Amino acid sequence: MSEAFIIGIDLAKRVFQIHGADAAGKVLYRRKLSRPQFNKFLNEHPSCIFAMEACASAHHWGREALAAGHEVRLVPARYVKPFVKRHKSDVVDAEAITEAAMRPSMRFVPVKAPEQQAQAMLFRTRELFVRQRTQLINSLRGYLAEFGIVLRLRIRNADILKREVEEQAHKLPDEAKRLAERLLAQIETISAEVEGLDHSIKMHAKTSEETRLMQTMPGVGPMSAIAISAFCPPAKNFRTGRDFAAWLGLVPRQHSTGGKERLGRITKMGQKDVRRLLIIGAMSVINSIERWKRCAEPWLARMLETRPRMVVAVALANRMARRLWAMLMTGQIYRIRGAVA
Repeated sequence: MSEAFIIGIDLAKRVFQIHGADAAGKVLYRRKLSRPQFNKFLNEHPSCIFAMEACASAHHWGREALAAGHEVRLVPARYVKPFVKRHKSDVVDAEAITEAAMRPSMRFVPVKAPEQQAQAMLFRTRELFVRQRTQLINSLRGYLAEFGIVLRLRIRNADILKREVEEQAHKLPDEAKRLAERLLAQIETISAEVEGLDHSIKMHAKTSEETRLMQTMPGVGPMSAIAISAFCPPAKNFRTGRDFAAWLGLVPRQHSTGGKERLGRITKMGQKDVRRLLIIGAMSVINSIERWKRCAEPWLARMLETRPRMVVAVALANRMARRLWAMLMTGQIYRIRGAVA
């Protein structure tokens, strides 16, 4: 088997398809390896470029390849798809990954550290529990409505919800009352888990210099700081703050042709959780401005007078993203006096 310049790998749980090519892209070999065989192949093969699609387990194998002395290129899945020829198979996917990774203008995903993935898992676990709690509350509200009991909307406190149900429990049959109690117990349990995860996120946000730095900006709290730290590439990977805002999908979508620029709504590309949290943070800044009737930034005050609040929130989130990039690049705290200062 000839020595390869680049090896494309189609990852899976148990079977790995590899595609070896030379510097000109000529195919040298195609092989299918089991998990133990791939691990052995990774450690015994001479140093070369290992290209993988940025999907599940890619960061783990990327760290393993780096430890074995290889160069790693993780290609976003949407950038691999144009190189897939006709029908989909493991062989075709591995070849497409190799061709995509050899493009000189291709963008790659940095390999994440285990600690960064653990932060992402913490964030995702909280999101999952919040969704489950919402499902349970909506189910309970729907069941009780069939018995003529209509609960108030937006009850986030499990104790208040339980008290409201108990006050009207006499209207329910015995079986329905028992089932409502079980739903309430489940809601209470998940609420306690969410509170524990919130505490963990706040503690993690205090341990890192970068997360503490980001929280000096109005509208950025522990949740946003942890999300940026867990899901976003390092700031040095972006040439400018606008590139970071564009990666988050906070810039207008372009449909320009014939020398005419046509700008539409924001692209909504990139990491949706960070984008959502920045917009929520921007809305909290706007609410503070309207409450205290004080705004230190003239452009923001002018926009609030002429534009809808949501449009202003997205524009402010875009500017927040650019400022966060500048703060992370320079290591300086937020120096512009904010609207809530």
